[in-house]
Amino acid sequence: MKVKLMRIDSRLVHGQIANNWVNFLGVNTIICASDAAANDELRKTLLLQVGSAPTKTHVLTVAKAARVFKNPKYDTMDSIFIVETPADVVRLLDEGVEFDEVNVGGMTFKQGQTQISKAVSVFPEDVEAFQELERRGIKTYLQQIPGSERSDLMPALKAKGLV
Repeated sequence: MKVKLMRIDSRLVHGQIANNWVNFLGVNTIICASDAAANDELRKTLLLQVGSAPTKTHVLTVAKAARVFKNPKYDTMDSIFIVETPADVVRLLDEGVEFDEVNVGGMTFKQGQTQISKAVSVFPEDVEAFQELERRGIKTYLQQIPGSERSDLMPALKAKGLV
């Protein structure tokens, strides 16, 4: 399986993914790797309905998504992996999922977070996970849709005094 886009987006699947990224990348699979979504039947059902045909959408735990990635049965698939948090990206990397960069598309603001861009807010543990990805040579960048500006994440964190 080839990961054509590893994306962090707290909404998981939505219009930006189902329409813009799927068409831009020409993928045949969207994998939502989220323990919370995979274990919530209502949320899982809603996410599965948002995916666009003929692209197949799956909502899996992080561990199961890693197993699917490593299964030779899926070697010819081109996929978008979407997670909710940077910690989940680190978990996928630890489980053997291979990718070189991470698109940070949207992390919805919650109390206790610092907003670093229009669409991305982070907790201290998110910053730690981003720093871990950086240490491992994984590039992280901000970009909402294929046609929008792409910018390196680390300067945004530095500008807010988070690293």
